[in-house]
Amino acid sequence: MRRRLVIVVIVLVTAAAGAGWWWLHREQATGGPLVLYGNVDQREVDLAFNDSGRIADVVVEEGDRVTKGETVARLDTSRLAPQVAQAEAQVAAQKAVVEKLRNGSRPEEIAQARANVEVAAAQAADAQLVYQRLTTLSETAGGRSSVTQAQLDAARATSNAAKARQDAAQQALNLAIAGPRPEDIAQAEAQLNASEAQLDLLKQQLKDADLVAPIGGIVRSRLMEPGEIATSQRPVLSIAIVEPKWVRAYVEEPDLARIKPGTAATVTVDGLPGTTFDGQVGFISPVAEFTPRSIETAELRTSLVYEVRIIVSDPQDVLRLGMPATVEIATPAAAAAG
Repeated sequence: MRRRLVIVVIVLVTAAAGAGWWWLHREQATGGPLVLYGNVDQREVDLAFNDSGRIADVVVEEGDRVTKGETVARLDTSRLAPQVAQAEAQVAAQKAVVEKLRNGSRPEEIAQARANVEVAAAQAADAQLVYQRLTTLSETAGGRSSVTQAQLDAARATSNAAKARQDAAQQALNLAIAGPRPEDIAQAEAQLNASEAQLDLLKQQLKDADLVAPIGGIVRSRLMEPGEIATSQRPVLSIAIVEPKWVRAYVEEPDLARIKPGTAATVTVDGLPGTTFDGQVGFISPVAEFTPRSIETAELRTSLVYEVRIIVSDPQDVLRLGMPATVEIATPAAAAAG
């Protein structure tokens, strides 16, 4: 008798379970709310310096909230600052060179060049007179002249040299009036551009010595400490982005047509009973995949599902990464039935 009673109880329990399963799926199929299960997810940012160097300070702790543009760490700049000062001096010197070439010769320089031409012309005229006098004496005295051939040659050479100096002084005057060549100005300007580019690079390196948060969030991990050598491949901090947050869930193919991006949803978590969070469907994967092992569904784990992200409004920042969450999506048919 007892054995028959046990068998009857088992049959009744099995029937009740089957009826419940049938009723649940009937409700889903006839337009009831679509219930999904997933976990709270959010993006993280690993912050690293652009350049290598020794870390001077990390100014935030794990759990601190940071805002966009806030400095969170600094590199040692004791060697970089003098390089910036040196580059600034080089730029200033090259600017003076360019300005000098652009302005050309000063009036005083042109006047000096004219004076040099006049002096050279006077010396050339005097040397020419000496040479002519000696030549005349040599020709009129015949063989009894006291002017030797060596004296005559020396006078001629002196006259030619004086004339050459006059020509050189005249050319210097012409150059002073014409001013620098355009090619010289272009070369000086190119050197100035190179110096300014080097200065800009050093200034940017000095600016990059301050590691700033690219977006607001909460410091999740301090990965390096002052005194360590930082590189562009080694993150110093990890920041969790608090907005936006979403629940990563998976929907089966038969229910895929019941939702679309923008569909309103309600999110609850086990740790906050009675508290609901507003959300909406933000992303539906176009590619099917096998159900992840961490997700519980009523169907077999090998069934194909589609990833869905439900964007959640969490102004009080109470949801945490990885929290199990339940998502209830009021499909159009469910809303009409309500």
